[in-house]
Amino acid sequence: MTDAPAPVEVPQRRGFMAKLWYGYARVVVALRWLIVVGWAAAAVAATLFLPPLQGSVDGVEAIGANDASFAAEQRSLELFGFPLLARTAIVQRDPEGLPPLVQAEAVMRGIAVTQGQHDTELLGAIPVPNTRGAFPEAAEEDTTVVTFVFADPSVNFFEQTDIAEQFAAEQLTDASDAYVGVTGSIPARAAQGWVLNSYVHIVEVVTVLAVLTIVALTFGSLAAPAMTLVSVGAAVFVTLGVSGWVAERIGVSIPSDLRPLIVALLLGVVTDYCIFYLSGLRARLREGHARLEAARLATASFTPIVTVAGITVAAGTAALLVASNPLFRGFGPALSITVLTGLVVAITLVPALLGILGAGAFWPRKLSVDPPKARQRPSLLTRAVANRGTALVLVLVSVAALAAAAYPVRNLDLGLGFVQSLPESTSAQRAADAAGQGFAPGIVSPTEIVLESQGIGGKADEVTALGESLKAQPGVAGVIGPGDLPAADDVGAFTAESGDAVRFLVVLDSTPLEATAIETLGGVESALPQLISDAGLGEVTTHIGGDTALASGIITDTSNDLFRIGLVALSVNLLLLVVFLRALIAPLYLLASSVLALGATLGLSVLFFQDYLGHDGLTFYVPFAVSVLLLSLGSDYNIFAVGHVWQEARERSMKDALLVATPESTRAITSAGLALAASFGLLALVPLAPFRELGFLLAVGILIDVFIVRALLVPSLITLVGTFSSWPSGILRPERRTRRGEATGR
Repeated sequence: MTDAPAPVEVPQRRGFMAKLWYGYARVVVALRWLIVVGWAAAAVAATLFLPPLQGSVDGVEAIGANDASFAAEQRSLELFGFPLLARTAIVQRDPEGLPPLVQAEAVMRGIAVTQGQHDTELLGAIPVPNTRGAFPEAAEEDTTVVTFVFADPSVNFFEQTDIAEQFAAEQLTDASDAYVGVTGSIPARAAQGWVLNSYVHIVEVVTVLAVLTIVALTFGSLAAPAMTLVSVGAAVFVTLGVSGWVAERIGVSIPSDLRPLIVALLLGVVTDYCIFYLSGLRARLREGHARLEAARLATASFTPIVTVAGITVAAGTAALLVASNPLFRGFGPALSITVLTGLVVAITLVPALLGILGAGAFWPRKLSVDPPKARQRPSLLTRAVANRGTALVLVLVSVAALAAAAYPVRNLDLGLGFVQSLPESTSAQRAADAAGQGFAPGIVSPTEIVLESQGIGGKADEVTALGESLKAQPGVAGVIGPGDLPAADDVGAFTAESGDAVRFLVVLDSTPLEATAIETLGGVESALPQLISDAGLGEVTTHIGGDTALASGIITDTSNDLFRIGLVALSVNLLLLVVFLRALIAPLYLLASSVLALGATLGLSVLFFQDYLGHDGLTFYVPFAVSVLLLSLGSDYNIFAVGHVWQEARERSMKDALLVATPESTRAITSAGLALAASFGLLALVPLAPFRELGFLLAVGILIDVFIVRALLVPSLITLVGTFSSWPSGILRPERRTRRGEATGR
């Protein structure tokens, strides 16, 4: 086989755009060695000279803080002179009972720290023992002390956790101290970072091996996965550097735990596009084209489809930029940059490698030239989707199955669950469990209620009555307020020195950042005005702070963002499908199919995580990030699959176009979908709840899209709608095909 190009009809017999893309292919293949060297240099330069991808770990603002919750905490600080809430707690617990001396030492230690009489970087400490009578609602008595500690809030999660752990290690050295660990939302966030750093490289290696195995099996080749690895490697190194540089320039905080998702997305999309290009190269080589010409023809054929598909995914993920939540605004540019970098690699480096390798891309398999032959009889499935009667049945069955799977989504609950997302082996999780057993699950992050009114500090009976009413609210495990902890009262922890404000710590009987706790706090907040009135406190200004209030605000803001993100994402995907297909009807039912598949994915996640595993909701950002990705990736596959049908339908009947195009596109999409599902699914190897949820939802969503939507539903819809799919352009109408055939001599 020589490098001399075989006779080619594509650029001579088709229109301007075909000639343009063929010209592009000629340039890329001609510059193949320069392109390969250029990408290698770019990867090295990005690693050495661009700032690495950095995430914000300086505060809960990084996940989308609720202004009302923080305003309440700030007002509490102004009124009392020091905070009552701490997001870090030291836990001591002995199920057999803590000695009275140990409990007394904890109280005195807290007073010394708060009064600045202790040599520590901590700014304050409030010990809460479950002493008999001090916390009547506690699950146990005299077994546990939870000491809320305050570190400098200007330092990051890791440093605050280190300060607390160092203090505990220095002070709680005796076995009788029964020290368990440090917990709370800040140590939990730090623990998430440590767990992620421990697993990220393992997950990346396993994911690469899995994806490359799929490529190897698809083509029966060892060279094809090696080529894919080179392409993905260039994309990863450049993307991580460019993302860090862009984040610095535009002032966007990219979450620190986004790297595994970026790598998984790059692996998936670049592998997908490699599979498409390799499929095209194999077909051209089997037709008898020489190495360079086969690379040109494959590049000219697939680059327009890959380009539009990549832009669709990038634009869809960029829809997250319209969110008010800063976490989503960090997701948006990071994912868009990821896809765009992968796209540029795919349409430059991959064709260059095709030109260099030729048939060697399929080593050790040897490709033979297939003699011209009559079209093979289509498979039973292909004939079924191309027949109007069976297509109608397939549409009805597919829609019914997807709708049934989507039905449970009405029960979807959201939460933050920092501590609950951790493996049971982590210190923060063990300490939280111990504190919950000694008190109630909400003790590690209680809610603060501040009441502000002139002279309210002197209304002891009324304030006590309100505290008793709060204790009686559903879901409330206990309330600590004025008069409950004498040592805390001595330093003015619950009654302001001015006498014009009092505050309570409300401990819930459920984990404080999960859906149940958020619902409980909503009930307490709704009942609070009536409770205040019944207690006889008159006109009172209330402020509610704490992690549960923060979580409630974040989830409310996230739900409000859903409409904006969904509208923009759907509009962008619809617009690009309309432009690419030059039609309106087909994009509408294609997008509706993707939405239905997304609903089924979310519904199955509710069944699996909430109903089967018993989780108290999903991590708040997971369903929204997954929705944008699945909608965009669904349009990606739409463009590839339907684009091939459209090309064939311009010169054949719709039925014949489906019979010819569907088998080829389905095989490529199946392999690409399996690679993408593996890439995302292996995120679940990270033992953190958000990554397990992301891995499950994305893998299941991709598989539903590939094996139900793309293989059954979409081809059947095309059969039923027929040439009307191209309305209003009419490019698929029979008379257009007749005129085109006469013009080309066919």
